[in-house]
Amino acid sequence: MEELVIRDADVVDGSGDHAYRADVVVDGGRIVSIVKEAADAGCQRPKARRELDAEGLVLAPGFIDMHAHSDLALLRDPDHSAKAAQGVTLEVLGQDGLSYAPVDDRTLGEVRRAIAGWNGSGDDIDVDWRSVGEYLDRLDRGIAVNAAYLIPQGTVRALAVGWEDREATPEELDRMRRLVAEGMEQGAVGMSSGLTYTPGMYAKDAELTELCRVVASYGGYYCPHHRSYGAGALEAYEEMVALTREAGCPLHLAHATMNFGVNKGRAPELLALLDDALDAGADITLDTYPYTPGCTTLVALLPSWASEGGPEEILRRLADDGTAERIRHHLEVTGSDGCHGVPVEWETIEISGVGDPVLGEYVGRTVLESARARGESPWTVARELLLKDRLAPTILQHVGHEENVRAIMRHRVHTGGSDGILQGAKPHPRAYGTFPHYLGHYVRELGVLSLEECVAHLTSRPAARLRLPDRGLVREGYRADLVLFDPRTVAAGSTFAEPRTLPTGIPYVLVDGRFVIEDGRRTDVLAGRAVRRTPR
Repeated sequence: MEELVIRDADVVDGSGDHAYRADVVVDGGRIVSIVKEAADAGCQRPKARRELDAEGLVLAPGFIDMHAHSDLALLRDPDHSAKAAQGVTLEVLGQDGLSYAPVDDRTLGEVRRAIAGWNGSGDDIDVDWRSVGEYLDRLDRGIAVNAAYLIPQGTVRALAVGWEDREATPEELDRMRRLVAEGMEQGAVGMSSGLTYTPGMYAKDAELTELCRVVASYGGYYCPHHRSYGAGALEAYEEMVALTREAGCPLHLAHATMNFGVNKGRAPELLALLDDALDAGADITLDTYPYTPGCTTLVALLPSWASEGGPEEILRRLADDGTAERIRHHLEVTGSDGCHGVPVEWETIEISGVGDPVLGEYVGRTVLESARARGESPWTVARELLLKDRLAPTILQHVGHEENVRAIMRHRVHTGGSDGILQGAKPHPRAYGTFPHYLGHYVRELGVLSLEECVAHLTSRPAARLRLPDRGLVREGYRADLVLFDPRTVAAGSTFAEPRTLPTGIPYVLVDGRFVIEDGRRTDVLAGRAVRRTPR
């Protein structure tokens, strides 16, 4: 007898088609049968060792978070309710060009420092891997949800070239090609870049094109955080479209937003650019989170020249008064490339987390608010905080536009990505709320998307980008990565004031046919594993 029958569910199968009533039978981690409208037809109803009454609940494929920063959180926190409770059954890690494989001993320490604001220092993690394959093997020991991995181009460049702003030598470029090829062979699904983060931003288009050719040869995709989301955003999108067309590589645009005042109301221009490329045969997808503010690290706002050489060089420059004044001028007057070419508006920069608890007074306040309270300039406060916390502070950047958010999420190649940073005392609520916020706010309350459309954006569309042949749909033979939610009550609990509040209306989540959320509570099941690239 099979393990589980989910009885009388309203199945929204991920295809975009209308919902239907069915009994769904799960066994051995897969969907083994779907009996549509079984009660009404009076036919023999399937039986199993356990029956779950799903009356009034929607059964959908588990959600796929196309942009996650859980690289260490999955190892640090086996509970991982931040994602499991949202119905997420697969996360894509290795984002924005910086993560923890491939590395050597030198690079590992540098990367840990550079992205401590994203993932913590990592000192509490036994980093017993160096290669991509070894990191995926570590995930295979058991995690809360499944995870796929992108080779981080910035980490690769740090390993082969260092943190200097210069072109790679032919020998260094060859090494980067080999590192990318090895990562793809070991199971990565593609490559990411953070082209406003060092050292990835130092790569010219020709270098990126060569690495994308390698990715394409293995059937992977390129996921860039491109060179600007502010001034020059459209040009940055055009650059990525042209680069990947030249390389013959599929393109997935990370957190594809149009932020800052210069881009208010300009989402239609971006979408027209993408439509023209798609109509010409380009292979493009994108992800977004359903909120206006962004989230990054405070140090990321600095001009790229100030970050050359890595974390210790940044701290040295910040400690020097003359150099610090040059940094301030670039930030406040000319517009730092780290701040997307837009002069920083300190009233939009809210400190969301610090590494040293002693500095907790800054959290939840904008830099401008802290400066006024102290009777100092905003730059004095920001500089002091970076030095005292050794580059660890994270920030919310309140620079988005609601009309752009809604326009982009409607697009035919849109997928969901939380860009969720789980560190800090007051992280962005998207880390805990992205997927129920789509379903509750943008589907039920605003009607921006239909339920069936939205579920397709969060399931089958990302599964197709990842080339996963047995995920993303409710189909016989597919993996039983499933979520059951109440469409009348599903909602994000997280807010900017209380960002770690879990969602409501998602009582059941299954990974590999096992309940990770049951009756609205996290179980102790660790059914997640590394999801490796499907060979061509």
